[in-house]
Amino acid sequence: MQRRFRTAALAAASLLLAAGCTSGGAQPRGGGSTGPAENRGGAASPSATASSAAPPAKGAVQVTGTLATGLKSPWGVAVLPGGDLLVSSRDTGKIFRVAAHGGKITELGSVPGVDVGGEGGLLGIAVSSAFGTDHQVYAYFTTASDNRIARMIYDEKRSPGNQLGAPDTILKGIPKGQIHNGGRIAFGPDKMLYAGTGETGDAGLAQDKQSLGGKILRMTPDGQPAHGNPEADSVVYDYGHRNVQGLAWDDDKRLWASEFGQNTWDELNLIEPGRNYGWPEVEGKAKTRAERSVFTDPVEVWKTADASPSGIAYAKGSIWMASLRGERLWRIPLNGTKPVAAPQAFLKGTYGRLRTVVAAGDGALWLVTSNTDGRGTPHKGDDRILRLKVS
Repeated sequence: MQRRFRTAALAAASLLLAAGCTSGGAQPRGGGSTGPAENRGGAASPSATASSAAPPAKGAVQVTGTLATGLKSPWGVAVLPGGDLLVSSRDTGKIFRVAAHGGKITELGSVPGVDVGGEGGLLGIAVSSAFGTDHQVYAYFTTASDNRIARMIYDEKRSPGNQLGAPDTILKGIPKGQIHNGGRIAFGPDKMLYAGTGETGDAGLAQDKQSLGGKILRMTPDGQPAHGNPEADSVVYDYGHRNVQGLAWDDDKRLWASEFGQNTWDELNLIEPGRNYGWPEVEGKAKTRAERSVFTDPVEVWKTADASPSGIAYAKGSIWMASLRGERLWRIPLNGTKPVAAPQAFLKGTYGRLRTVVAAGDGALWLVTSNTDGRGTPHKGDDRILRLKVS
């Protein structure tokens, strides 16, 4: 069931952050608030090990500037060698380069075959682990018949707007729908390509191992099943998801994923191969011993009004989670696989819907808003990319 999204009431006030402040030209939309959410705990994976040092229970966020404004339906972000960003536009099918210094925006070109509708369009993007030699850019997008992943050569020597080569489809047949198309892609520490998919509103697909919907997929850069997958002839890495839009790895190379719930609980999951994460049999944590014997519990959960999580990033010992309906940035401090404190919320209602967060190094994050996606209330400057310093 598609959730109703509400519009935040905005008030003209200064941004107030826990141990932080707004500076460097960022333009808040309204009064912000912070504070811990109810601590719902989280079960550790039996095979995971704890990090040697836990982050502090309380952190801080400082908005140090606005990198770019006037973006149309930004969705995916990939960091190029050197720090510049590639940003996909869901509703235009175009990819842009945004300079990390100065914010200059350059159009690379359009991805052919993108079919825009509902939550579908041009979604996640990634750059090859060998980008320095192969110059490959990967895109996850909706077509008239499915969701698929293609790669294109990025040639900077060509004129702006014509810098992307013809797409080479490496994986097709991911179910599409008006809702729940997933869409996040990223290369992991193992140099394999991962993709989060949705069940398109057909909940049964999440438990069907023959379907690519409601899964996390793991594949080689050519789109073939990666060595070590649960089934040698399948790209399916795990299953039982409703709609995965966030993927990130911690310092110990553990994979984390965010997931939209339906009406009750959104989730942060620690991902392990072959595990069943419960949807649609369980939303949030299992309630019975029988359920716990089959399904893997999330590490943290949120009421859907407080989150609706999209992108996530790992920095300073914490997972950072961008929230759409919740219009806030969540911090989940971790000691290995366990939260060490209740999640903290930052920027509540200040910049509207938040789509993507990406680690920028040195304790910094790039944060991308999502107010021009048809469900937000755009203000002057939307959508924008903010630079954050976190601790």
